[in-house]
Amino acid sequence: MTRVLIVKTSSLGDVIHTLPAINDAVCAIPDIKFDWIVEENFSEIPNWNSDVDQIIPVVLRKWRKNIFRFWFSKEWSEFKKRIGFHRYDVIIDAQGLLKSAWLGSFADGPRYGFDKFSAREPLASNFYDHQISVSKQLHAVERTRILFSKSLGYSLQPSNGKYNLSFGSTSTGAVVLIHGTTWASKHWPEESWIKLSGLLTKANYKVFLPWANEYDRARALRISKSSGAKVLPKMTLTEIASFLAESQGCVSVDTGLGHLSSALNTPTLGIFGPTDPSFTGLYGPNQKNLLSDFPCLCMTKKCPFSLKSDKSCRGFEGLTANRVFDEFIRLMNNTILSGKPCSLPTKKESNK
Repeated sequence: MTRVLIVKTSSLGDVIHTLPAINDAVCAIPDIKFDWIVEENFSEIPNWNSDVDQIIPVVLRKWRKNIFRFWFSKEWSEFKKRIGFHRYDVIIDAQGLLKSAWLGSFADGPRYGFDKFSAREPLASNFYDHQISVSKQLHAVERTRILFSKSLGYSLQPSNGKYNLSFGSTSTGAVVLIHGTTWASKHWPEESWIKLSGLLTKANYKVFLPWANEYDRARALRISKSSGAKVLPKMTLTEIASFLAESQGCVSVDTGLGHLSSALNTPTLGIFGPTDPSFTGLYGPNQKNLLSDFPCLCMTKKCPFSLKSDKSCRGFEGLTANRVFDEFIRLMNNTILSGKPCSLPTKKESNK
């Protein structure tokens, strides 16, 4: 058996983007097993894949607050014990950061990672025994797939690249609007969410709003009050994954839950402003990334083109609620043509 250690701690979207590479490796090397170092907040995700054996959670943000106490803590001792349980055939740092390279250095086995021209933090490459060149001009999923194939020595098959997640498939007819994200610049304007939600509700869609924190919940309640959408209760990642898998469709800003919806093959429309969907857009069938013609793509948490630091990115200009609604209906139509069952409002309803 080939045993591999993956180091990919965060964020939610980045962790999800690792799953197709695991599927590739399993297809090429049937007796392979993975252990995975991941942030505790996202440790449910490796549990969804039967080829992941041991999950090794870390809480780096908590540890960094008091490095001296952490160094002598029971948590650190437990981490070293678990990471030292096996000698690995291959250790793959799929994150390319100093923190991920440092964590992987405590494991026993040959370490593979991006070279200094490919890693997000070039100094991280100094921790690897084998440095691999992968173009930064590729989508994050493809970069990880290539890294795994070169680290494990198999040919990449274009037909793979699947997330291989199994959740419920019975459609509830729900449309989920994922409105929350960590970057202020990636927030689509709230008034646009209210209008879109109203359009979908009038078109007889059942609209639901998830939330991750009290700030998101307050926004969801305002959208709901103005549009008739329903606010979901607080959910675990596994619970929200099940809900998304059984939903009819989803509209999302560039955030982890949107990538989760995409991974579950739920038809999802992504709204992009300051980030480039060619690098981190929704990946897979039944997905569409929507980008306006405004030349932003500033990749910053606070858009330099906005008048206020907390204002939505001007890259959203042109992405009106009416346009997003029309694109979502078009996505639903294309999904039906591709064979994934879902229902649509009537033509009369669509024009309301």
